[in-house]
Amino acid sequence: MSEYEKVQLLPGVSAKRKKREQDKDRLIPHRKDGLIWLTAPQLDAQDWLIHGFSTRLGGVSEGEIGSMNLSFTRGDREENVRENYRRLGEAVGFDPRRLVLTFQTHTSNVRIVTAEDAGKGYDRERAYVDVDGMVTDVPGLTLACYGADCMTLLAADPVRRVVGCAHSGWRGTVADIAGNLVRTMAEHYGSDPGDILAAIGPSICKDCYEVGREVIDCFASAYPEQTHADLFRQNDNGAYQLDLWQACRLNFERAGISPEHICVTDYCTMCNPQLFFSHRIQKGRQTNQAALIGII
Repeated sequence: MSEYEKVQLLPGVSAKRKKREQDKDRLIPHRKDGLIWLTAPQLDAQDWLIHGFSTRLGGVSEGEIGSMNLSFTRGDREENVRENYRRLGEAVGFDPRRLVLTFQTHTSNVRIVTAEDAGKGYDRERAYVDVDGMVTDVPGLTLACYGADCMTLLAADPVRRVVGCAHSGWRGTVADIAGNLVRTMAEHYGSDPGDILAAIGPSICKDCYEVGREVIDCFASAYPEQTHADLFRQNDNGAYQLDLWQACRLNFERAGISPEHICVTDYCTMCNPQLFFSHRIQKGRQTNQAALIGII
């Protein structure tokens, strides 16, 4: 049995808290030719879009950035990165030449993407910086954002046929990039937040994510007191465990998305180092998972 065949996707420690009443919002793993990626059931049901959350398996990169490295800035050979995108595109169903990539700096900025942006970040220079979220209604484009412990977010409006993605670390979460994604779809494209479907991709779980008081102070100020018990707890050592999944779920709900339209990951990047890149495990020497979404 190959290492690929042995891989099992393990729920994050926090996801073992209690069994959900239904499994309809669990991410679904897919396997093909050594490549593993995940999809959200509610987005799978939309025949007008493609989407996926990548893992670290199925590419040609080697060493610490192996094997599905999707970054051109980690010292990998450019031909390896392009081959990785080709393989992922073949599996998920997108043309890498029509990709548009974020320029992530932990902001809450969301950019409108047009047909003229095709290829930016992949084989064309990005004419933008400080962009952690993107939205579009242009068929044929695929939006991509990245994370390794940080959350990646996908959103789709099946009525207006608009899609979006965002990178949401703790700074982006407390600054409400999820809400900005929804508001941009509503303000620019006329989306009704009640129609929007959202998914939160693999990222660090509450029991793995230890932070200091300065981070908790930011969340305590940004979220109602009645939510604090669910968002964080203090350890005996004085540090805190923070639940980014719950914080982002609250952001989506406060922006008007129906709770039943939000798919929240069970998969922790630190609990699954054989499957996901993790900033904390690899101490910053990693590449990133990608979250991708596009209109067919």
